[in-house]
Amino acid sequence: MRKIVLNNGIEIPMVGIGTNTFGKVDNQYYNEINFDTKELRIAIDVGYRLIDTAISYRNEAVIGKALKESNIDRTEFFVTTKIPGGKGYLSKEEVHNAVTKSLEALNTDYIDIMLIHHPWENLDEILSVYRELELFVDQGKIKTLGVSNFNEKQLGFLMTRARIKPAINQILSCPGKWQHEFIKFNQDLGVVVEAWSPLNKVTDEQKEVLNKIGKKYNKTWAQVILNYQVNRNVIVLPKSHRKEGQMENIDIFDFQLTDKESEVISKL
Repeated sequence: MRKIVLNNGIEIPMVGIGTNTFGKVDNQYYNEINFDTKELRIAIDVGYRLIDTAISYRNEAVIGKALKESNIDRTEFFVTTKIPGGKGYLSKEEVHNAVTKSLEALNTDYIDIMLIHHPWENLDEILSVYRELELFVDQGKIKTLGVSNFNEKQLGFLMTRARIKPAINQILSCPGKWQHEFIKFNQDLGVVVEAWSPLNKVTDEQKEVLNKIGKKYNKTWAQVILNYQVNRNVIVLPKSHRKEGQMENIDIFDFQLTDKESEVISKL
């Protein structure tokens, strides 16, 4: 597994697994939690170590259960969770309670990566919440801080004011919405980009182009997308409930796209 170094010196895998429907009835986002860890344990067996969840997914306890069942040392995993944002300000007490509950649900002494899930309008409030999270880094309860779905203005505001610089910005990046310029903006600031839903809504026409490229390497359209992303230093978080899909999504490091192929993909 290829890794990338964050601005705090920590190395993390370049392929993780999204879990927003894991441990839920019929694998549906809004359904009840059933604490079924089978699919996540399969992913761990396949080789995934970067696990992405969020408080709003309601399944942190499922992740914690799967990690314990794996019998793999906790230090081998990079667990990401996200504190809610978007709806407005969280008080110091609310931030403290959220982090404490996440630690309890994940059954861990520390969180590898904590992100603010969504920004909201008041930048000073965002900074206030972020500064509360910095205190948990000081205590060793959070290893890495970052954000999710932040734009240039929001990220730039934090970068110039935060004591601990955001290491990650998790955004949508996929065919039709690659966000080339914005990814460069992040990387120029030393912020690593993570792509959520990197295989999102790929059209049949795009798949045809990608499959044609992939045929040369005996790879699928999905593997071509993921390879393209990691080769521009973007972490990818594909999601699959099937062992075959999980294996396919992690088997992307044994081929190198040509410059011409990368250019074609970049324009999809």
